[in-house]
Amino acid sequence: MSTYVNRLGEDVPRLGESPAGAAVAVWSLDTTLAVVGGLRIDEAPAIMDAGERERAGQMRWDRDRHRYFASHVGLRVLLGGYLGMAPQEVVLVREDCPCCDAPHGRPAVAGGEVQFSLSHSGDLAYLAFAAVPVGIDVEAVPSAAAVEDVLTTLHPAEIEELSALPEAERPEAMARLWSRKEAYFKGTGTGLALGLAEPYVGSGPTPSQVPGWHLTDLTAPAAYAAALAVRR
Repeated sequence: MSTYVNRLGEDVPRLGESPAGAAVAVWSLDTTLAVVGGLRIDEAPAIMDAGERERAGQMRWDRDRHRYFASHVGLRVLLGGYLGMAPQEVVLVREDCPCCDAPHGRPAVAGGEVQFSLSHSGDLAYLAFAAVPVGIDVEAVPSAAAVEDVLTTLHPAEIEELSALPEAERPEAMARLWSRKEAYFKGTGTGLALGLAEPYVGSGPTPSQVPGWHLTDLTAPAAYAAALAVRR
């Protein structure tokens, strides 16, 4: 399955109907923009909730704060468009964690009319919207040292695959693998609580499928990898 990646820029986006059935809408965003979806980033706190403002306020660097605000403005603009409401009217909540039932599971919209997922890495954010649970992830290609740091925590077959590659090819393969795993973890809401070994998603050109989910790689700029997980 090939999924088209829309680009959210400075202008107000033209949205179709809210995704239904197995349809998924995917968007990418340059988080260095000063205006996203028609809204200025320096005015972002006015449309955020208290939790978003608190999270941004804890960030040490202005660059990171700007990236956070840009990605959340994009999220609210798109959710508001699909739900037929203003960005500041969108109420974001947390589902219960599937591991411990505490309220720190997947982020969601109050009422659950649209499922969504947000990921950002460097100056890039990816967002996905669907009628069913969905997870998305974008990853910058890691350093060789970072690959070695996490290699032994993966599925045994993934360790074997990566170890068999020339060292120069491992970072790109790891980025593919990591984005697939993270997309799945975001879709299920478990995060990294159960470790990285399961499920097996593979590091090759095509992701290995996971029962109950559909994994697909997304187009991404050079030095990035991105993936999408959708519950069947």
